[in-house]
Amino acid sequence: MTRLSRMPIRALGAAGLLLALSSCVNLAPQALLPPLPVSDAWPQDTQASAARSLANLDWAGYFQDAELRRLIGLALEHNRNLRLAVLRVREAEASYRIQRSDQMPSATVYGHSERSRTPADLNLTGLPLTQSRHQAGVGLTNWEIDLWGRIRNLKDAALDEWLATDAARRAVQVALVRQVADSALALRELDERAFLAGEAVRDRRQTLEIFTHRQAAGSSSELELTQVRSLLIQAQSLQAQLEQERAAALHALTLLVGADADIAPARGVSLESTRLAHLEPGLPSEVLLARPDIRAAEYRLRSAHARIGAARAAFLPRIALTSSAGSASAELDGLFGGGSKAWTFAPTIDIPIFTAGRLQASLDVAEVRRDMAVASYEESIQTAFREVSDALSARQWLARQLEIQARMAQTQAERADLAQLRYDSGAAPYLEVLDARRELLTAQQQLVQIRRAWLSSQVALYAALGGGAGPALASTAAASNAPADPAPAAGSPTSSTETVL
Repeated sequence: MTRLSRMPIRALGAAGLLLALSSCVNLAPQALLPPLPVSDAWPQDTQASAARSLANLDWAGYFQDAELRRLIGLALEHNRNLRLAVLRVREAEASYRIQRSDQMPSATVYGHSERSRTPADLNLTGLPLTQSRHQAGVGLTNWEIDLWGRIRNLKDAALDEWLATDAARRAVQVALVRQVADSALALRELDERAFLAGEAVRDRRQTLEIFTHRQAAGSSSELELTQVRSLLIQAQSLQAQLEQERAAALHALTLLVGADADIAPARGVSLESTRLAHLEPGLPSEVLLARPDIRAAEYRLRSAHARIGAARAAFLPRIALTSSAGSASAELDGLFGGGSKAWTFAPTIDIPIFTAGRLQASLDVAEVRRDMAVASYEESIQTAFREVSDALSARQWLARQLEIQARMAQTQAERADLAQLRYDSGAAPYLEVLDARRELLTAQQQLVQIRRAWLSSQVALYAALGGGAGPALASTAAASNAPADPAPAAGSPTSSTETVL
């Protein structure tokens, strides 16, 4: 082997050594998470126990009602917002793979053929000259040797953005499960209230017929007939209002589901039949580990640290290699003959000297964005703490209100019966019956509303605990830089992605 033929091998060996050395340099600051800006225990007024949290309970296990599970399953399959979130994950994954490819050299196979004629007055021999040149080979174009970790930090930042996007997708899924459950419960509330209003309309219509006959027979006054008619009109007005609200609620639920939900009115079905699994919040740190929005904020914070490393590396010299090896000949039939070997090796070094403050400004931007990511991470934790505390407090006090309102409805029913007995015996005017029935209908309506609010507080607690969000791409992806394929959302389009290195 001649000295010239050994030069490309030596150059490649030197490049390999530089590549190995570059893996040891990282100018990014250490990505340390700030201390939790919240208490290590829930507020005392929530009466939360220290039992192990069931926040990771799957939504199908938490919602024990078959109709709720059916609607949530349809929404996870057809909802367009969730579909967009899944597509954003695919987009972020593709962006990561693009950034990762910059670490490796790009090899191309090329072929070139050229034939030219030089006029006589431009040729030293004074004669026209016709020349041919044919060339083929393999080349590397402007491959940067990552001595200071600039490209690696950009790759790490893109990886963390991918992981953050997947966590955001899981947050959209949690929010969708809550919205569908809340909308379905609101629809059931309106169905039950409309059923009660319809029962009141039928009862009061019968009463109106009775009083109409009594008034015609002279055993009842026109005033009493008017009072009975006003009671019927009140119930009819309430029924029409509830039917209009139900139509709007059904339209909203259909939009969330993203398909025809085929929901028939649940007349005569009480919200008492709706069953949800019992939840305890556990410790605040468990919530912080479970909520996908906090995981997304954490990944974005790590990405910001990596971009600081890339901005710092931009101040240092940048070395790039361009090389090729192949054959060249003046005749096409001699392109691959003996002595036609050709190669080029062109390393370049770029040392920034004067950039008018651009590099320092880029570093300042990266550091400010890191500080913004810290603030966003802390705000996410504080928001999560408040949402769980609110849900715990609502669950406790709404349960108390539900108990009180149930006694109120029972008392109003007894009052209405007693008022009717007093009127039938002639001991009281019909106005007393009118007031008692009006108050009974109001108490029944309020009882249904409070029961639905209590169930919604249970759903809010489940969502605030990050329940049913599903696994992340990988629990140690940020540390190992080797995430597994992203797990698709239940019922969402499957993401066919390759395993990344």
